[in-house]
Amino acid sequence: MSTYPGAKIPETLFDDPDKEARWRARFSAPRVSLPDWARDAPHRSLYVSNVSGTWELYAWDRATDTHRQVTARPNGTFHGTLSADGNRIWWFDDTDGDEFGSWVSEPFDPTGESPENPLPTTHAGYPAGLELGQRVIALGMSTDEGVTVWVSEDGDTRVIYQHEQDGGLAAVSRDETLLVLSHSEHGDSRHPALRVVRTDGSTLAEKWDGPGLGLGALDFAPVPGDTRLLVSHERRGREELLLWDVATDTETELDLDLPGELSADWYPDGSALLIAHTHQARTTLHRYDIAAGTLTPLPTSRGTAGAASVRPDHSVEYTWSSAAVPGRVRVLSPEGEDSVLLTPGGDRAPESRPVEDVFVEVPYGPNDTVHALLARPDDTSDGPLPTVFNLHGGPHAADEDRFSSYRAAWLEAGFAVVEVNYRGSTGYGSAWRDAIEGRPGLTELEDVARVQDWAIKEGLTTPELSVVAGASWGGYLTLLALGTQPDRWAGGVAGVPVADYVSAFADEMEPLRAYDRALFGGSPEELPRLYHECSPLTYVDEVRAPVLVLAGDNDPRCPIRQVLNYLDRLLQREVPFEFYRYDAGHGSLVIAETLRQVATEIHFARRAVGMA
Repeated sequence: MSTYPGAKIPETLFDDPDKEARWRARFSAPRVSLPDWARDAPHRSLYVSNVSGTWELYAWDRATDTHRQVTARPNGTFHGTLSADGNRIWWFDDTDGDEFGSWVSEPFDPTGESPENPLPTTHAGYPAGLELGQRVIALGMSTDEGVTVWVSEDGDTRVIYQHEQDGGLAAVSRDETLLVLSHSEHGDSRHPALRVVRTDGSTLAEKWDGPGLGLGALDFAPVPGDTRLLVSHERRGREELLLWDVATDTETELDLDLPGELSADWYPDGSALLIAHTHQARTTLHRYDIAAGTLTPLPTSRGTAGAASVRPDHSVEYTWSSAAVPGRVRVLSPEGEDSVLLTPGGDRAPESRPVEDVFVEVPYGPNDTVHALLARPDDTSDGPLPTVFNLHGGPHAADEDRFSSYRAAWLEAGFAVVEVNYRGSTGYGSAWRDAIEGRPGLTELEDVARVQDWAIKEGLTTPELSVVAGASWGGYLTLLALGTQPDRWAGGVAGVPVADYVSAFADEMEPLRAYDRALFGGSPEELPRLYHECSPLTYVDEVRAPVLVLAGDNDPRCPIRQVLNYLDRLLQREVPFEFYRYDAGHGSLVIAETLRQVATEIHFARRAVGMA
């Protein structure tokens, strides 16, 4: 077994005790997610919090305003939901963050009962949907053999769907007679189709918009007997909405005259929709009256409204933050009064710096510009400055004007932070999102290079002061950038990356293999030259800047073996590198572990640009 140079983990990042306390407080300050609630018992809620030092599930009885911690596992718990009647909590039980496991259930009120699998005839896997009704339970799981969906009804659990292609359970009607499956039987999991089935598995309706056009089932109308399904589509080149009456197979597209991309949820009586509108890295909320066809903005502050839902009394609960202001869970009353809904106690995280919008012109389309967000460490920072180009994961994701403890830590350390919404990012239209198909990685880095060229021309930074960093897909792009753009970077920080694409494909979870086949246009066996061209391992001999790699032993998305393959090649060369290996999966839910990793990353980057 090879011995790799270990990462240097600093005890503190800053000599200034105030700065040291401030950056740590942004990660460790108590936080809560948007509470979910039981469909037929809305006074019973479930949320995730880091109050214990690890992200775990908490139950909240709103009637008595009592809270209790439900789970307590060494590597944390993030996925849970409530039964329709609110009497039971379901949570996903994996092993050390490997994302493979089974759903278990326990009472909402503590009784001493141990969590157990309520559907023992199902098998373990990666979650592919869970819907809990009063009478029907529907469950999806993915494994290397494909996806399976079960229905449990009146004590009888049966398989209603199996397929080797990726898919899963998307929604169940309010009267629990119909289910929606999202599937990629056509071979493209990035652009799924929908199938509505009865609880015996027989098909009622199908909808597919054809190659390159995905559909997403958001939810059935929350009214018994109402067969309208809220669906996202991209027929006009961006994510929009339609209502599909699955009983009559008729649909109504909603033209809301908003410039960005849309998602939505129902108001409880089915008469209106809560619209989430994302445009240029910010999300706003609106109410859409279906019968009147009117759209009314809800009074939220500039920034990003995250998760949101409508309570039975028509109040809207939502999360909100901006780059400068830490997040809160808020509630907007039907009368328009906005207030904080839930606080976990303790001191709130210190505020940080705002972001500026940067639009860099590009000559190649499909859009005219690349949108980036820039944050400066203070108002007097003219440059050239040490700058981290922090590349988001996904790639189906985007950086937004929202609070990030990670961004704030880099700013505290004196770095400017540039976040690039490269091709492949969501929120900028379907063509922008799909432009990486057939040439992933190298396409995104063209956009990153354009933004870095802008930053150098503006005097913000220089190649000698530029660090490229990211996790997951961002870690993949980091390693690829170090090998294909060696003159641009003083150092690189790659968290849980794809490093050797062929080995990663062989070892990763099946849903990601399906995703990669859709992204590349086939498997490594079918397209060996393309996978070779887009793999960081191909360019490892060109790497000249020092690199820090962080990886989890139980990661099913970017498995450890392919990371070690890359490090073995680095060992044969004189390029300095460091390796941080930890016992968890694709990241950590333990705050102390997160603090160690972030301190290690920034300490490494400061040395790479000559700050330490």
